[in-house]
Amino acid sequence: MLVGYARVSSVGQSLEVQEDLLREAGCEKVFAEKKSGRTTNDRKALHEALEFVREGDTLVITRLDRLARSIMDLRQIVDQLAAKGVTFRCLQQGAIDTTRSDGKLLLNILASFAEFEADIRSERQRDGIEKAKARGVYQGRPASIDPAEVRRLKASGLGATQIARELGIGRASVYRVLNS
Repeated sequence: MLVGYARVSSVGQSLEVQEDLLREAGCEKVFAEKKSGRTTNDRKALHEALEFVREGDTLVITRLDRLARSIMDLRQIVDQLAAKGVTFRCLQQGAIDTTRSDGKLLLNILASFAEFEADIRSERQRDGIEKAKARGVYQGRPASIDPAEVRRLKASGLGATQIARELGIGRASVYRVLNS
């Protein structure tokens, strides 16, 4: 059985393209989720897919970085699959065949690039934050919202916009607290 796994990093991204490619490749079952790929922790659909596959199955992904961003995570997943007698296929890096030595080598090389790319992205993000802080335009993550304070301000007669300004939060956050 071909079993697919699709992942995007954020809620705003679509899984549709990956799911379509996996179904076109013949996947009878597709596990999908919207979670960061930086680690395998808290990736429920990935863990479900790894539990679901049985000897003789093939786990199919569209690209290596959809499965893992670190060499260690990728190796652990591939080793776990191999121990169950499950093969591994990557649609956009089709030369990867983990039953052969050259396929294993290619897998590790591509995993190294995926990890390198993730590290570079993190460095750029940190650099951008530092520059924004230096210009005084980055305030960091806002303080957590105190629902009791929002309700108290509302009860005192303030509107959502005034409450948001007073607490330094977004108006949508005020509405979320008031409607909960």
